[in-house]
Amino acid sequence: MNPSLQKQITSIASFSENEIEMIDSCFEYESFKAKEFLSEMGKTNNKIFFIVEGLARVYYLKDGKEITTYLSCNDGFIASYSSFINQTQSFENIQCIEDCEVLSITFEKMQFLYKEIPNWERVGRILAEQNYLCMADRVLKLQMIPAKEKYQTFLASAPAKIIQRTPLIYIASFLGITPESLSRIRQDIS
Repeated sequence: MNPSLQKQITSIASFSENEIEMIDSCFEYESFKAKEFLSEMGKTNNKIFFIVEGLARVYYLKDGKEITTYLSCNDGFIASYSSFINQTQSFENIQCIEDCEVLSITFEKMQFLYKEIPNWERVGRILAEQNYLCMADRVLKLQMIPAKEKYQTFLASAPAKIIQRTPLIYIASFLGITPESLSRIRQDIS
């Protein structure tokens, strides 16, 4: 099993060697080029992706504008969770910002692991809780925190790879501010 994936899941729950092998057999290695989609709007997101190497974002379209809602890089999970959990059409796209190597697990294989390995349910629950908390925190910040403070919080909490390698237009969209405002804020704090 990929050491980073194993570290992530064993930090959540304990598994025997046989269970680790079973979990490993349910993940598939995939690679994508920059700008390729892991999942597309209008289709059912049938996979959760663990990014081994790379950088990706989740976004939706509003009045023709791309609104970034999530950024993830090495050792992070990414999915259109609403579509995945409900097995319905996604209103979001998941796109690679740079070349990505991922391990993916399908909805069916997640259900299989839930049935076969009791502790796997804990992994699924924790991932869902983390996703919910991330989204709730983002909504609160978009509505209540001034732009400069949003950016400073982003700098303090996001992985360095996301800060350094994500195009500013995506960061501005993620923070709910215009690229011009982000440029001014960056000049003010430099």
